[in-house]
Amino acid sequence: MWKCGKEELLLRAFKICSMAKELKNLTKRADNYSQWYNELVVKADLAEQSDVRGCMVIKPYGYAIWEKMQRTLDDMFKQTGVQNAYFPLLIPKSFLSREAEHVEGFAKECAVVTHYRLKTNDTHDGVVVDPEAKLEEELIIRPTSETIIWNTFKNWIHSYRDLPLLVNQWCNVMRWEMRTRLFLRTAEFLWQEGHTAHATREEAEERARQMLRIYADFAEQIMSVPVVQGVKSETERFAGALDTYTIEAMMQDGKALQSGTSHFLGQNFGKAFEVQFLNKDNQPEYAWATSWGVSTRLMGALIMTHSDDNGLVLPPALAPIQVVLIPIYKTPEQLADITARLGAIASELQARGVSVKVDDNDQKRPGFKFADYELKGIPVRLVMGGRDLEEGTIEVMRRDTLEKETRSQEGIAGYVEQLLSDIQSNIYEKARAFRDAHIYECDDYEDFKRRIKDGGFFLCHWDGTAETEARIKEETQATIRCVPFGVEQTPGTDMVSGKPAKCRVLIARSY
Repeated sequence: MWKCGKEELLLRAFKICSMAKELKNLTKRADNYSQWYNELVVKADLAEQSDVRGCMVIKPYGYAIWEKMQRTLDDMFKQTGVQNAYFPLLIPKSFLSREAEHVEGFAKECAVVTHYRLKTNDTHDGVVVDPEAKLEEELIIRPTSETIIWNTFKNWIHSYRDLPLLVNQWCNVMRWEMRTRLFLRTAEFLWQEGHTAHATREEAEERARQMLRIYADFAEQIMSVPVVQGVKSETERFAGALDTYTIEAMMQDGKALQSGTSHFLGQNFGKAFEVQFLNKDNQPEYAWATSWGVSTRLMGALIMTHSDDNGLVLPPALAPIQVVLIPIYKTPEQLADITARLGAIASELQARGVSVKVDDNDQKRPGFKFADYELKGIPVRLVMGGRDLEEGTIEVMRRDTLEKETRSQEGIAGYVEQLLSDIQSNIYEKARAFRDAHIYECDDYEDFKRRIKDGGFFLCHWDGTAETEARIKEETQATIRCVPFGVEQTPGTDMVSGKPAKCRVLIARSY
């Protein structure tokens, strides 16, 4: 207990109540969704802006979530034969010039290293770039690694026996962004990028689709985020790809978030970097390629899909702390007894693979703790007071619904384990129901222009032309997200041009 006078106790209590109120004082989603998101990322201790323009600091709690994403995805990749490697951060400018479409796609986003040394300035109170240390060839801070990796692959691949070659790297990349938002769009971000080489077109195409399915499974089963799988239009493809496959998630404001992509690159990079192998007929052939990646943008998807006006709502599979246990007590002796009982329950939960925290910090009031853990999205909160200790009960609160109940301490570990599974399923079903309720078929362009302002996914016939695609984007700020899989495709009429259309595409405003 605090050892201080009555006035100091009252002052501390007032400050803690004020802190608790400040924690919960988020802008409402309905009032300003963008501001709600920005505030939540900071208040929940996930990330903050850095002093480097356009870059962010991922704080320990946010990084703990990213680490769980990494570990799960890494295991999923390795189950398909992928191995991790690491390639240089700096890429010679000439490498980017070898694949024309690729360099054109990234040229405006590249950060360039031109010198390799600094020197003290004339007044000896700072440093300047040494003009005599200019590089013979400029180096690009990687925006993506296809070029440096395929330049390396030519040393590794000689025969069909060397294929398939399946590698992935976890790293940072830089794409110079002028308008940034934490997790969603920053100049530097963390990601994984997989790169594979194959002996046949069919094998490479199947690998690209396989990795998309892995991303979709991860999003839906681990993140509890429902996604639409599909293939991008030619305009929206990755630079240098023949096909780009995507998973598109719907945020609570009805906008789309591209949450993962997988690319079939054909032989473009094999030819650009002279990666040839002798096939089974002893004939030289260029290798077929894929690349695929997800980034810390998934953190944004997680926040914007599930969270509410009280803070984060995390799926148990990704919560750094799945269960928090909080004692409420009057005396140090009572605290010791309650903490001992909570410790025993925590041990039972840990034995079941549940991550727990017993918060017996006597410098913070229970009200502050409740507000803080709700803000951070801890899936389950267990609270025990003196009466609970005597009566063998415990209060259980689930973060997804904020429902509370009092249960017997007997069998509580098994109950909480099942509750975590129920929460994981419930938040997925809630997000899926929201997504499905906001998918519309639309065949009238004027109707579409009115309704797209309120968000949602629109399934519309498209004539397949870049001109129609560009007009939609210019007039509505919406884009063709993909030609979705699993949608019955019947001929129709393009709502914009009036020309015949062979398929419906998914159109939405997006992040």
